[in-house]
Amino acid sequence: MSRYYLTRHAASNGAANGARWALNGRYLPASINLSLLMELPKAALAGMLDALPLGAAADAPALAPVEAGQEIWASGVTYLRSRQARESESSVADVYQRVYDAERPEIFMKAAGWRAVGNGDQFRIRKDSQWNVPEPELVLVINRQGEIIGYTAGNDASSRDIEGENPLYLPQAKVYNQSCVVGPGILLADVDALSNVPISLEIRRGGAVAFEGETSTNNMKRNFQELADYLFMEVAFPHGALLMTGTGIVPGDDFTLQPGDMVKITVGELTIENETAQ
Repeated sequence: MSRYYLTRHAASNGAANGARWALNGRYLPASINLSLLMELPKAALAGMLDALPLGAAADAPALAPVEAGQEIWASGVTYLRSRQARESESSVADVYQRVYDAERPEIFMKAAGWRAVGNGDQFRIRKDSQWNVPEPELVLVINRQGEIIGYTAGNDASSRDIEGENPLYLPQAKVYNQSCVVGPGILLADVDALSNVPISLEIRRGGAVAFEGETSTNNMKRNFQELADYLFMEVAFPHGALLMTGTGIVPGDDFTLQPGDMVKITVGELTIENETAQ
């Protein structure tokens, strides 16, 4: 597949949803939005993009590459490291071993599209939590037919002490204002090309590295199409969806994020960098 890289930019000149999309750094027509593109079968997407006229270079500030019409969901316990970390924090550790080994994956809703923040924006840690970490993840972009059309980078920020107290508190540990980061854009790709994507995390505090780690999607217990199929099994997404695929990088039990930390996540060719706020 040729390179197709979609970004979303702040705009007010009649663009759909108050934003303007760009392809490979040049504006698409103002009528084009992600919901429209996600309605197309994957086989038709490249042809449509090739046929669209491109405008000027995209110079407006970049936004999270998602619209209000999309939901962002997340998968959990897809890497051994994630299972181990969640067992360590939990008072009922065996539940994570069971889901790691089960046929059915853990899938939960992370954010409505309008709640997501993008590259360069602040993300938050909960004020009622004392143990917070970023979770660097490859985020699948899936059209309305359930076909994986590409990926973006994501940070599934999490409050480990809240979930550790009781697994039923997972929504509170995961879902709150500015807890979901995706960006900087969407890189179209065949699912087969996502089997060995490097992922790295660097956290800087006061200018020094406080934590760093790396992994690869080939360390996942589950494959991407399996996760997408379960997400779409009994839920319709008329405008497509984004699916975070779990993390293989978790800081040690003695680490928690602090306001002012700079979190840099790289997934394949894509990098997001965000400051922590509270």
